[in-house]
Amino acid sequence: MALCYRRGGRWGGRAPLGRPLLRRRPPAPRVAEAAEAGSPARPYAAAGGDEAASGEELLEVCQRRHFLRGGAEPRLALSWRAYLSGCHPGFGPLGAALRGNLVAQWWDSALAFREQVFPVDAPLGGPPAAGARRAGQGLRLLPSETLREALQGGGCGREAGGPSLEEALGTAGMLRESLLPGALEQYVSCLELVNKRLPCGLAQIGVCFHSVPESEHHNKNLRRIGERTESLLAWFSSPRTAGQWLDYWLRQRLQWWRKFAVGPSNFSSSDFQDEEGRRGFNLHYSFPWGTETVETLKNLGDTELLQMFPGDSSKLLGRDGRKNVIPHVLSVSGNLDRGALAYLFDSLQLAENPLTKRKNSQRKVLKLHPCLAPLKVALDVGKGPTTELRQVCQGLFNELSENRISVWPGYLETVQVSLEQLYTKYDEMSILFTVLITDATLESGVVQLRSRDTTMKEMMHISRLKDFLTKYVTSAKNV
Repeated sequence: MALCYRRGGRWGGRAPLGRPLLRRRPPAPRVAEAAEAGSPARPYAAAGGDEAASGEELLEVCQRRHFLRGGAEPRLALSWRAYLSGCHPGFGPLGAALRGNLVAQWWDSALAFREQVFPVDAPLGGPPAAGARRAGQGLRLLPSETLREALQGGGCGREAGGPSLEEALGTAGMLRESLLPGALEQYVSCLELVNKRLPCGLAQIGVCFHSVPESEHHNKNLRRIGERTESLLAWFSSPRTAGQWLDYWLRQRLQWWRKFAVGPSNFSSSDFQDEEGRRGFNLHYSFPWGTETVETLKNLGDTELLQMFPGDSSKLLGRDGRKNVIPHVLSVSGNLDRGALAYLFDSLQLAENPLTKRKNSQRKVLKLHPCLAPLKVALDVGKGPTTELRQVCQGLFNELSENRISVWPGYLETVQVSLEQLYTKYDEMSILFTVLITDATLESGVVQLRSRDTTMKEMMHISRLKDFLTKYVTSAKNV
């Protein structure tokens, strides 16, 4: 029996008795049958019809493949609006991995100016800040016992010896609704790190909370709270160059969102002015039912800094050439949860299934960008001795995982399905490549590699897999 083993990080094989060990170069790529390629895929949103407009078909795929968690009961089916508003059970394992990859890409882009941008962190909640909105506004952290005592006292609480409702709300901590206040608090420290030289910036990613609009409430008597994963780049520049920097970050951020999209034109921008006349831009994704904002850029001027540090403003001064100025704050704030949902919608492609003639039998493929795909490769076994094949898969799993290539261990599956069913499942999971380990691997070290995007298959030596996958993802990232 031929066994496969690792030798110095490469794979070799011991040939059967009387059979020479194959040491030829890996065979050239071999194209699969034409039928496997099927017809060209088309974007899901371009399919038309009520299902595409509502996104029900995509939502079903995302819940079935655990990108999104569904409702606790089938009758409590969730709509896209629930996910977009942040009122949902959360992302599933693959959705969390997708968002994690999006977060990693955001950090790479935000820290491109490594000499000028610093990562920061802040707590989810805290005491009411100076100048905070009056009690009763904002999202408050209040122990249920304290609230119950205040309510039992008719809102006064004096007779029962407890706090009044107004006192309880006034001293309650606040859940953060934005990352900006926490970042601004660290501006002075940032200024010291760069020796007071402008421009400079602070970057952060964290969970924020918000009140859901009344129009989206199921129960009109109860206010609901949503949450989102927010990204923030707070950029401090001189008033003289603030407008130029705002235009620069608009170009950079729009290019970044489009970089990972199958349909880049679905990401667009629009400008606005707030009630104080401050200029800004919204970046949108075009869903079939309309546009949704994924990121907002705004020139806040120096108002927020002066409110955060009242009194002596000399510590806010930064150097702009030979001048000392109080900088303007440019806020670049994104909703990464909504961004992940946009990429799911953007990635779904529909293709005719060549193996059946039934109408409406379309193959669904989530063509997420290689940098965002939660899983890069799936390992499965074909014909051959099961124990030996699984040993090869386990060794390959360890090697790829050690090199930060995410792997789906399909070889552990005990329910037998056809290869076509397997490919359908992996296409919906957005797995880039499927590697099939067979008895040929034990004899010659050759595996079958199937591409998600082209559905074509080729033969590749097992020792080339790690480098091939690494270069594939790296080249996609650098496009």
